[in-house]
Amino acid sequence: MNTNNIDLLVKNPDPTNLFQLPPAAKRLPAWRLWVPLLLQIGLIAAVPATAVYTFITGKTVVLQTAPVDPYDFLRGYYQVLSYDISASTNLQKLPGWKDLATEKIYCPPAIVCPQNTHNVKPKTSFYVILEAPKTATNPGRPQAWKPVRVSLENPANLPANQIAIKGKYNGWQMEYGLETYYMPEDEREKVNQEISEAQRNQRQSFLVEVKVDKTGHAVPVSLWVRDRNYRF
Repeated sequence: MNTNNIDLLVKNPDPTNLFQLPPAAKRLPAWRLWVPLLLQIGLIAAVPATAVYTFITGKTVVLQTAPVDPYDFLRGYYQVLSYDISASTNLQKLPGWKDLATEKIYCPPAIVCPQNTHNVKPKTSFYVILEAPKTATNPGRPQAWKPVRVSLENPANLPANQIAIKGKYNGWQMEYGLETYYMPEDEREKVNQEISEAQRNQRQSFLVEVKVDKTGHAVPVSLWVRDRNYRF
């Protein structure tokens, strides 16, 4: 403690007075404290609020999953899935694919590189228009919606049997915000066994039911393994 503090203690034996705020700080308006706090709370609440909005207002869509290794599928608390529309090879034949931004791929000397390949630029955003199946072949199990075209913009005035889902290219596959989700612990082993048994006879044997809102944002709702449904 320096001599100045010692002198203050001699004159004023109460040490708490040494740490009082200056008069200017005391006059600080209350809103300057509450506004930043409210903004932070709003940002935190915005993420689940968006998901709730999509769940309530979105259209139900069924996506075909890509084949997975069931031993890795349900490892840990979070599961990772990819879909038929996650692979660029499944989208590149659709109308609108070549409208996506591209990047040049370096080809080393003396190496024969594929020609006329449309290499989509990483972080490119786009929309895939999905169309509902015309007929139901299995009343107890939904059918996957079919991708019919790709668009740079969210198309307006789509027919009732179509919806646009928003995606982004991450450099090696397309992402839709549906790749990671949580499965309740009491169902994890059961689902893992179901997928393992189902894929012995048919690799693409399970589906994911999602909700897609008018902006293209999607949230997962449930998983279908053959005729059994598991809610997320």
